[in-house]
Amino acid sequence: MKKLFSLILVSFFGVAFTQEKDDSLPTLIPQKINQMSGYINQQRKIVIEPEYHIAMFFAQDCNLLNSPNKAVRVFGSANYATVEKNNISYRINKKGKRVYRYKKTDIGKCSQPYVVQKYKAFVLNGAYGLVSKEDIDLGGYKDFDIYPQYQMLYVLESDRENPMIVAVKNDKFGIVDKNNKIVIPFVYNDIKTNLSWKTANLFEVSIDGKDYFFVNKNNHAYLAKKL
Repeated sequence: MKKLFSLILVSFFGVAFTQEKDDSLPTLIPQKINQMSGYINQQRKIVIEPEYHIAMFFAQDCNLLNSPNKAVRVFGSANYATVEKNNISYRINKKGKRVYRYKKTDIGKCSQPYVVQKYKAFVLNGAYGLVSKEDIDLGGYKDFDIYPQYQMLYVLESDRENPMIVAVKNDKFGIVDKNNKIVIPFVYNDIKTNLSWKTANLFEVSIDGKDYFFVNKNNHAYLAKKL
């Protein structure tokens, strides 16, 4: 099945993979293999073997950074990632070593101000568009940044002025910008509306709705070479 999935990817993307290092992306990228998660590098080589049920990006953990236990605050930095195995959560370093096991007593308060999105999805006659104004004249086009034409729009958390937007058209998912320019083509069965773009400049996508992987803004896929 994995071999077949790999062949589908090759025909689906054409030249889909890149060997060039991209400084805007994380050095290690979560990857699920045979239902378990590990990490690959940008060259798609497995660096941390898949053994976890959940593997998140190497990123700050605000709750640990503000822990009442000063000794564990260091593990809240972006040098570590949160993983989970058998319902136990850890922080690991970039060599895959478990350096901290989560304890409820170590969790601090994380107060981050809520930022209101400038651009919002707007529904008109069952179709989704994009607006940045509070008052909309429904009689014309001028108040719409994107006139309603999609089955769904979701503004991802990221750059408030230039957000990336998950859109659905003809039952396929893609990404557009605020000017309705296509960033990721409408070829996917699903694109997750999670924080992967904000955290890592990557989109989590799926061709079949079962196997998910990450692509960058150029639609280059990051998948382990062994798949």
